[in-house]
Amino acid sequence: MSTVGAVLEARHLYRFFHAGDEEVQALRGVSLTVTPGELVAVMGPSGSGKSTLLACLTGIDEPDGGTVWVDGRRLSRRPEPERAAVRARRIGLLFQSGNLFDHLSVSGNVTLAQRVAGRPDLDRAAAVLSRLGLAGRAGAAVWELSGGELARAGLAVALANEPAVVVADEPTGELDADKERSVLGLLQELTTEGRAALVATHSHAVAEAATRVVHMADGALVA
Repeated sequence: MSTVGAVLEARHLYRFFHAGDEEVQALRGVSLTVTPGELVAVMGPSGSGKSTLLACLTGIDEPDGGTVWVDGRRLSRRPEPERAAVRARRIGLLFQSGNLFDHLSVSGNVTLAQRVAGRPDLDRAAAVLSRLGLAGRAGAAVWELSGGELARAGLAVALANEPAVVVADEPTGELDADKERSVLGLLQELTTEGRAALVATHSHAVAEAATRVVHMADGALVA
């Protein structure tokens, strides 16, 4: 069973990759709990295991050992369609590489995320875009957006289904300082509403905005 009150929890996660005859331990017994109201920053050098951890926490990848729970539901060792359903409904994903489809409008991207979760709601989609200052850009194509608008549109997709937790991998890595502060402000606002956010980052600004910082090295959390 997961810890009472946790929105995201990992216990003793292991992940191994093989390159020829060599075995790489990408995760070595990682345990982590995220509770409502927290903005947790995961920091560490490139190759430390941050992205692998996020992939396992969101069910995109399956750990070789250990268990993940999302909002009290076990995510690990379940068929991919079941993991995808939990991911779509309970986790908001936001990646540096983007979570937007170029051929869709801003509102089209948000409503697609809702349809994937089986929760189409045009009123909620419009409310999310309005909250993020994108109501006037709802019909714009992704390629028409500025850098700041792209960041907010990506967050709108992550929030499309009112997730319990937003999981982000370097979401501000390509933003200037002003746009980074804007995205961080939105993530902090979410936590005041009782949601949670977990962000893998190299940014000291993200670390300063976080309620808690954890560090990774060589596939493990370190003090």
